[in-house]
Amino acid sequence: MTSDSITPSTNTGAGGVPRLLRPVRAPARTKLRNGTWIIPGTGERTRRQFTLRYPPLDGPGDDDGMRSLAEGGTVKEKVRNAWHNTRVAAGNMWSWLKSPNGRGTIKCSIAYLLASMGTFWQPAARFLGPMDGKHIVATISVYFHPARSAGSQIEAVAIAVVAVCYAMFIGTLSMATSVLFGSVLDMVELSYALVLIIFIGGGLGFVGWVKQKLNNPLVSVGASIASIGIITIVTKENSVHTGVFTNQKIIQSLKILLMATTISTLVNLLIWPVSARLALRKTMRNASTSLGEMLSMIASGFLSGAEEDFSSCAFTKASSMYNSNLSQMNKNARESKYEYYLLGQERIYRQDKAIVKSMENLAQSLGGLRSAANTQFELLKEVSFGTPSAHSAVSPSTNVFSPTFGRSLSATLKSGSTRFGSLGAIDEAPDERSDREDEQTAAQEGPPTLSASNPSLLRTPSDIFELFIARLGPSMKSLVHTMAEMLKEPPFGVPGSPININDQFKQSLADAISLYNQARGNALEEIYKTIELGRTRSESVQADFEEVAAACGHFSFSLLSFADEMQIYLDTLDDLRDVTEQNKRTWKWLKFWKHIKLPFKVKGVDPEQLSLLKPVQRLRQSKLPQGIPDSIKNRRGTVGWDTAPQGEGIWDRFVRATSRNLLKFFKFLARDDIRFGLKVGIGATLYAMFAFIPQTRPIYAHWRGEWGLLSFMIVCSMTVGASNATGLARFTGTVMGAAFVLANWWISNGNAVALAFLGWAVSFGAFYIMVERGNGPFGRFILLSYNVSSLYAYSLTQQVDDDDDDEGGIHPIIASIAYHRVVAVSVGIIWGLIICRLIWPVSARQKFKEGLAVLYLQMGLIWKRGPLAILLRSNTAATSYMKMGEQAAMQRYAAHLQTLRVAANNEYELRGPFPFEAYGRIMASTQRALDAFHAMSLVTQKHGRLSPGEKALLYYTAEERAQLCARICHVFQVLASSVMLEYPLTDAIPSVMVVRDKLLGKIFRFRKEHIHDREHKTEDVDDGGKGPSTAPTTPTTNGNGGFNPSIDWDGGKAKVPKLDPVTVEEPDYALLYAYALVTGQLAKELKIIEKEIENLYGRLDEDAMLLQ
Repeated sequence: MTSDSITPSTNTGAGGVPRLLRPVRAPARTKLRNGTWIIPGTGERTRRQFTLRYPPLDGPGDDDGMRSLAEGGTVKEKVRNAWHNTRVAAGNMWSWLKSPNGRGTIKCSIAYLLASMGTFWQPAARFLGPMDGKHIVATISVYFHPARSAGSQIEAVAIAVVAVCYAMFIGTLSMATSVLFGSVLDMVELSYALVLIIFIGGGLGFVGWVKQKLNNPLVSVGASIASIGIITIVTKENSVHTGVFTNQKIIQSLKILLMATTISTLVNLLIWPVSARLALRKTMRNASTSLGEMLSMIASGFLSGAEEDFSSCAFTKASSMYNSNLSQMNKNARESKYEYYLLGQERIYRQDKAIVKSMENLAQSLGGLRSAANTQFELLKEVSFGTPSAHSAVSPSTNVFSPTFGRSLSATLKSGSTRFGSLGAIDEAPDERSDREDEQTAAQEGPPTLSASNPSLLRTPSDIFELFIARLGPSMKSLVHTMAEMLKEPPFGVPGSPININDQFKQSLADAISLYNQARGNALEEIYKTIELGRTRSESVQADFEEVAAACGHFSFSLLSFADEMQIYLDTLDDLRDVTEQNKRTWKWLKFWKHIKLPFKVKGVDPEQLSLLKPVQRLRQSKLPQGIPDSIKNRRGTVGWDTAPQGEGIWDRFVRATSRNLLKFFKFLARDDIRFGLKVGIGATLYAMFAFIPQTRPIYAHWRGEWGLLSFMIVCSMTVGASNATGLARFTGTVMGAAFVLANWWISNGNAVALAFLGWAVSFGAFYIMVERGNGPFGRFILLSYNVSSLYAYSLTQQVDDDDDDEGGIHPIIASIAYHRVVAVSVGIIWGLIICRLIWPVSARQKFKEGLAVLYLQMGLIWKRGPLAILLRSNTAATSYMKMGEQAAMQRYAAHLQTLRVAANNEYELRGPFPFEAYGRIMASTQRALDAFHAMSLVTQKHGRLSPGEKALLYYTAEERAQLCARICHVFQVLASSVMLEYPLTDAIPSVMVVRDKLLGKIFRFRKEHIHDREHKTEDVDDGGKGPSTAPTTPTTNGNGGFNPSIDWDGGKAKVPKLDPVTVEEPDYALLYAYALVTGQLAKELKIIEKEIENLYGRLDEDAMLLQ
């Protein structure tokens, strides 16, 4: 590599002011020398050329898209374009029909057509009995459609059975209550009251509670089915009102359930069956390939210095493909559980689940690798566009610990195109042979482009990056290629088939890691030796060199972390292969009594098997963020009794105990899920009472109030925003369904065959919305409205047992039927919105703000522990500052906050719309901050035991790290308070970067003093290099696990012994530099969040007058 030539030049800008131009640099190098890499399949060491680049993914050609008819100059050309567009449209339609979504839409429409035969086909109608309600068969087939895997179908059938059985149970008890109190005891009003309160309020309230608690789409539709059954039996049928017990409706409901589930299941299994187990293996293969491609692209972009590679179409496509595969893979894993359990392959399911988890860990490590690369690019940009004064030397008296000490922006960043060009295939040098065993180290492999003996060549921090790539680039590229080849050969086949994994993979990966570790150590050692030789630079410029070198080390460490996860992934594949080869079938899940934990049953537990770390309780995916935690709420409620003087009398103790118990009971009732169930029960009771009042029952029956009550159950959601969105979709779908009813009835004139065909056409469009577009509720609402009007009207022509003369009887008035349903649905929607707004309203806006504030508080408290201080407190080899399960809990919490943000966007308030986009940017920065937390956790977990040099560094910087952790915690708490209270920020928020720069300066000072001590071994060790004590950590230590030299260790019981002179190696600095880099990322995201909050709520200055 030739030295960089810097030619200063100036140009005259506006106003004649000289403007400094960026230096022009010649290309440093165009090729990397070939490195030794391991062939994964054979373990052979080779130096054959290869490339990390993937061929460009060409999009559709010009002849594959639509052509504009206006392009043709003649009539012949216009006709040709029209014919071309017809062929393209037909080809696209045919491709869609062969796709999974297209086949799923066809399956659903076929199932709906067969289910509608329960109304149109006389033998099926006679099987269901003379009563009306036969259209419920088609409704259940819509709710539990067959466009799902076999595992999901098993789950759907089970939920449908439970829902119908629950409805029958409530209906039977309501009739029994009516007979007992209404007919036997002649207490009609009391029987009505009991039915309303217990079976309508309690029964439907429990349905609402279950729907909210489980928060599962299939459970939600099962709740709708149960609501239909309860509402029909209790409010519509006359048996409850007349005090007569009849089982006709119960038997008909069971027949309807049997027919609907049989049709849906047969269509699911016989027409293009879909196995969740096969789908899981397919998504696992796709995810593995996508991970390999992303790994190659990230490493390629880093080595070439081209940041734009991360925004290229190829990388974006691979990333989006993996993200879609990940969500689909988790969905398939959940559904495959039912298939595996039914087949007795529980152990294979557990191993598949472990592989999915391992792939998620690989993806997280890959995200850390990309973040490390972005950190390098951002750092080079920062030192690129600095002020010219940064080049000037500072006086020896410069205080590197002053708040003004920062990272100097002293160098000029060279573009990736001028640094390495494009990273193509590595050409072998003439003196190299592909079959020769490489016995040289990575430092010897690299060309001597920047000599460590001539540190003057390192004029800018970006030269450090070039030197790093020159030394470690070949080995890094070789390791990436070895792992990418493994990921591109996923061994997953059909479930039950052998797992064909190459036994050589693990050894090949171990050899590749060994080569990389050797080259990494040599490269970092050479970089820091080169930096040490340039001690004539100013302290601020030297700090830039240190930070860029640290970023290089951080990326190399992140790649090593990914390699460690790859080893775990290969071990998991071995476990799957062993379980598959054994092929042992068990049905342990049938032994339900073994899963029941009795409180009085105590097992003898081996003390050695006890878990010393209590895992964090898993945040259920069904729960919405609670907002203010129970610990804070309990403190609020008991602070009065805790601070009040305790009386000695019996009466005082009684009042205190009674008050606390009542408070505990009312807090239970104040839980969001309990309140929601009570709210649903109260609303349903108030609505259904018109069906039991003699004066209003005719009106309720005429306007089909049961469908309004069902709409209330569907619309009533946990938050006001979700209720608004569901209500709008429900109303729109009902109007569209009614319009289709009028059109189809007018076209068919009530003919069964024509109505069946036209209904199939409507269902095809509705299922297209549900399956292809993913808007399930809207498509269901269309078909539900169509069923209760069209199919119901045709059933009237068959002289069913129903009092429907007001709608035409055997000559139905279709317009009146459709109109009554639209009005009933509209009334139910309005009633649901009123209840959600008036009775214990849960604002998604408020929940989102509370949840975001609590998340910030939690993140601040976790960081306050000190990511590196935990390594000093613990003697274990692998320790993280985050407790078991905390990272996953915070990630799930953030995902639930995104759901609340979407719901809040549908809440309409007088103060204006919800700032959806602004909070979206805040959540994006929050997610990146969580990624930084995870990256730091990986660093501490995989670091191992501290060396003496690392301990000396950590104790030397203990004060700065404690200040930095406290500062970050403080900023998190300020942001949480501002979000929670919607208060503007002040301009006095302390800066995190100032303390971080003090930490970097302290590290640089330690390095200088250490070098000075090595040169003058006779001098005393500086008092800042105090070493660790063998005494345990006590409250006298500072907040980061270090100590204050001016105080006693362990509360004055023991003094901190001075650390003996230790030899600090260059790798000892990597841990602290990684901490500084991650902290810099975190500070950047906090600054973005602060700016967004300032834009939302404003900023207070010293002239603001708040007292009014």
